Formats: sequence, C-alpha cells, structure tokens
Amino acid sequence: MIELFIDGASAGSPGRSGAGIFIKNGQQSQKHSIPLGELTNNEAEFEALIHGLTLCLPFKNNIISCKSDSQAVIGAVEKQFIRNKQYAHYLKKITDLTDQYPLFFIKWIPSKENKVADELARKAIHQNK
Repeated sequence: MIELFIDGASAGSPGRSGAGIFIKNGQQSQKHSIPLGELTNNEAEFEALIHGLTLCLPFKNNIISCKSDSQAVIGAVEKQFIRNKQYAHYLKKITDLTDQYPLFFIKWIPSKENKVADELARKAIHQNK
C-alpha cells in the first residue's frame, strides 16, 4: 500500500500557491514541493491531490491511501459532489486518476499529522517566480 499525504497552501486568496506531496512506499519515501502559481487555497488543495495521484501512477497496481487536512477535498471526493461548480473540473480529474488504481482511500487527518506535506506546500509557495 502506498501512503499519500497531500497539502495545498496559498499566500492570499488568490495568491502564490504550492502543493506539498509526501509519498511513503514501505521504507522508501518521496517529497515534492510543486509551485502552482496564483490560486485560492481550495484550488491549491485540489491541485495537490491531482499532482499526488499523478506522481503515484508508477505504483498504479497498488492500493493508495491518501491523507489530507482539507475537509473540502475529502468531502468532494467521498461524496463525488462539489457544491461550488467552479471546482467541478477538479473532481473529474481526480476521479479519472483514482479509477486507475485497484483501490483508493482518502481520509481526513488533523493538520498536526500532516506536517511534512504542509512544510513542502509552504516551501513551494516561495518557489513561484
């Protein structure tokens, strides 16, 4: 099983944004800080999940257990519904990606349990040009 920790951050709404992705595969791990340009915080959270799922594609024969502190993302993925239609395209991309894995789980965790992804997302904000 692959553990995927994600976080999106934005310095303003919208503002410079970044995604933090921490992938654990047994004893191995990967850390990614991805600058996202100008986005709202919610957009950055959705983008973090999309980038995380894309980075896990080399492991697509594995179960993916995703953890995030974003209630908006968790709720949208679990319910397969987004209230704010401007985010609907994110859910479509996420569904297309999760369909490539035999099993995909997503779980909300408190921010204190998502510190690595949070630090990576904040680092990514500063990598924007």
